[in-house]
Amino acid sequence: MKPATTIEVGHQNSAVPATLEQFRFLFNELDNGNLHKLPSVYSEDIRFQDPLGAVEGLDALTQYFANAYANVISCHFAFEPEVVQDSFATIPWVMHLRHKRIRGGREIQVAGISHLEVRNGKICYHRDYFDAGQLLYENLPVVGGVIRWVKGYAG
Repeated sequence: MKPATTIEVGHQNSAVPATLEQFRFLFNELDNGNLHKLPSVYSEDIRFQDPLGAVEGLDALTQYFANAYANVISCHFAFEPEVVQDSFATIPWVMHLRHKRIRGGREIQVAGISHLEVRNGKICYHRDYFDAGQLLYENLPVVGGVIRWVKGYAG
């Protein structure tokens, strides 16, 4: 028997699984050269938030991602099974990122989760939760060593 790839709670919205599949595919091919693909997944009135900022509207999201991907060498997400309830979904992930300004371009891994709302087959709400320190501060030359030491000492 094949293991379940989605945990569903409550009434299933038939558009959600297909939209989530498009979301996963998009984020594993996304870069500054193909941001024009965002409308295939996001609604015009998308509300997006992560620990580094928040935007409203597809144009603002496109600009936000253009800035975020400006110095990205490569970015890949390892998605885990999502939890779906009605038109809402949460998807845990680990981002594998190589960025020109972070750790000299060496790969870092950041764990997070996306909380999404799907309306009419498009994502209208997207909030990412992740440790911004794990992404940025822990990877700064001097400060990063101190933060990693403190986390190790406290843990």
